Amino acid sequence: MENMVNALRLTGRIVDAPQIGHEAFGEKFYYLTLGVPRLSGTQDLLPVTISERLLEGGELAQGAMLAIEGQVRSYNKIIEGAGRLLITAFTQRLLPVDEKENPNQVHLTGTLCKMPAYRTTPFGREIADLMLAVNRAYGKSDYIPCITWGRSARFASRLKVGDHIRLSGRLQSRSYQKQQPDGSVLEKTAYEVSVGHLEVVDEAALHPAVHIDGDKALTEQA
Repeated sequence: MENMVNALRLTGRIVDAPQIGHEAFGEKFYYLTLGVPRLSGTQDLLPVTISERLLEGGELAQGAMLAIEGQVRSYNKIIEGAGRLLITAFTQRLLPVDEKENPNQVHLTGTLCKMPAYRTTPFGREIADLMLAVNRAYGKSDYIPCITWGRSARFASRLKVGDHIRLSGRLQSRSYQKQQPDGSVLEKTAYEVSVGHLEVVDEAALHPAVHIDGDKALTEQA
């Protein structure tokens, strides 16, 4: 599918000192955690990747404000013998900090690559998990986990693999517990797009065929 979109803007405060993460073709990339505020007063702690070439000799200091524009990227990494899908905010441009602007914006257009996982929490909240494949250059794709709420979750539960989806929302961090084989509980963090608006896109014309807005109160959850 052409005209796939992967656009992200984040504004927040650098939580930890940037560390050199990897090097590709002589270009160094730094990893850092960005604390991005929510309306509720809490914050999402999000992994950010940034090239040294964007810094132009400057430094990213812990505690400094940072605004970036880029994409939600995914890659696979073997951890303890098992493959894991890791998510990062890949920086393509640094922006002037504007604290009046929405600090967390994501816009994606891609293809649903797994059947939606619909469930209801013990508190009666409806949730549907989606996995969206978004193509990028050189034949690569990013596989981006997304979570929908309420009416959007019910709508998403009827989607099929191969459906072309356009959505907007925010990149969030979500803590959860995973029980280990020995009975112990491990604290983990998931990174996903919390969906505020979702629509099915016509493949040929790329015009919306059906759309639904997420419950605004729920986009601040989890």
